[in-house]
Amino acid sequence: MNVVYEDADLILCEKPAGVLSEEGGMPALLRAELGAEEIYCVHRLDKETGGLMVYARTGKAAAALSALIAEGRLHKEYWTVLEGEAPEEGVLRDLLYRDAAKNKSYVVRRMRRGVREAELSFRREACREGLSLLRVTLKTGRSHQIRVQFASRKLPVVGDRKYGSTHRDCGLALWSAALRFPHPRDGRSVSRELRPPGTWPWTLFSDILEAN
Repeated sequence: MNVVYEDADLILCEKPAGVLSEEGGMPALLRAELGAEEIYCVHRLDKETGGLMVYARTGKAAAALSALIAEGRLHKEYWTVLEGEAPEEGVLRDLLYRDAAKNKSYVVRRMRRGVREAELSFRREACREGLSLLRVTLKTGRSHQIRVQFASRKLPVVGDRKYGSTHRDCGLALWSAALRFPHPRDGRSVSRELRPPGTWPWTLFSDILEAN
């Protein structure tokens, strides 16, 4: 396991793409790797999405981290590569409905049962060969949020066949890049970043990713 920070309360580590973020995946792997008895999952990433996650090592830390997330004090940023030329920057606000049976989310026009508000902001860092590299900041954490909000605007995430990508020979180009939050024990700032893997389409923007 690629652990980038750990102490008695928490662990920041890389979740590989294809591994579950919840029980049956990362918590069991971390317990085996670290010889830990307790690992608590306090947020999640889609199975296909890789990148930085935080896990709690005690029930008390898990409760504190969950409270930070509920208060919007756990700051999450992502890298993503989209098909098409995205705007230079912007804020996306939508109503999302999740169909649990299909494991798919949809942008809808009106509030009803099962619909939740979703918001993110983004900045385009480059556009090459018909693809756009974006830095995305989540304001809310909805299921498949980044994927469905951009796909609804005809800008699917590269490799995302569920939401319309035409690229079927690569993994999902969505990466949890940065986490920032006050430490649950003493409030000191915890901040870590993690670059995407050296595979296509990330290699198309390797100079920018290395500079960041």
